[in-house]
Amino acid sequence: MSQIIGFVGMSHSPFVTMLPPGSATEPGSAFLADAARVTAAVAALAPDAIVVIGPDHFHANFYDVMPPFVLGVESAEGFGDFDGTAGPLPVAARLAWSIREGLASADFDVSLSYALTVDHGIVQSYDMVTGDSKIPMVPLVVNSAAPPLPSLDRCVALGTALGAAVRASDFPGRVLIAASGGLSHWLPSNDPRDTSVADEKRRSLIHGRQDVQAFAAAREPRVRAMGGDPTARVNADWDGWFLKQLTAFDLPSITALGHQGLEDNAGTGGHEIRSWLTGLAAAGEPLVWTSYEPVPQWITGMGIGTTFQVP
Repeated sequence: MSQIIGFVGMSHSPFVTMLPPGSATEPGSAFLADAARVTAAVAALAPDAIVVIGPDHFHANFYDVMPPFVLGVESAEGFGDFDGTAGPLPVAARLAWSIREGLASADFDVSLSYALTVDHGIVQSYDMVTGDSKIPMVPLVVNSAAPPLPSLDRCVALGTALGAAVRASDFPGRVLIAASGGLSHWLPSNDPRDTSVADEKRRSLIHGRQDVQAFAAAREPRVRAMGGDPTARVNADWDGWFLKQLTAFDLPSITALGHQGLEDNAGTGGHEIRSWLTGLAAAGEPLVWTSYEPVPQWITGMGIGTTFQVP
């Protein structure tokens, strides 16, 4: 049977790779320094596999078919968006299939992918947590960008089932749970029901699968233009409150916010904390170490949390 050895939650941002700090005093440097500490701590834990939970940003999933949850079971490939890692990623297929069976037994019929494309929402945190070790992964995509979204309570329930599935797996190894996303940030609407969404963008959100590379090429300049603004909105107070609740393992206080309460406090990008709720529920224990740096230049409150001590 598998053993869950810990949980890591980590924010991601396209600008980690596009606008890296040039010195130890520039924005983002504290986050990257602490992320490197986590990498070393994970290496010492020596996991045999890592379940990575994160969102997709319209690089694999579109509104022609928009699943709430997608599990990769055989192969995964990084899209390479925003200067991130592209190409094949190692998948722990035996663990992935046992997770699928365990989730099905718990009445979670997650979508299944034999060839899953993952963007920076999965890849960036995977790279930062594992370093150069390329630990075999099980990717689990939680829809956080394409309304209507799975409820916060449903994500916690998924995490509880995920934890049970990993512990009951016949995969003979040590498993780390990682969550990628958040914390607070404000992004333009991706909801086709929203009349503020331009017709061209709306068509891309629905039909982008027909030419994914062209859609991404048109979208990236708009995203890049958002970076570098020191006045971009970040809610550091809420981010601190969120990490405090995870340290107390008080998930109900977060789920009680509901969809709109979360968005009001953490922005449309703050919905990515669904990955953290799923992952921490799977681990079944509170954070014991946290790190936080608001980085408006990256349009995001950059947080890290672990259920193990980080030297």
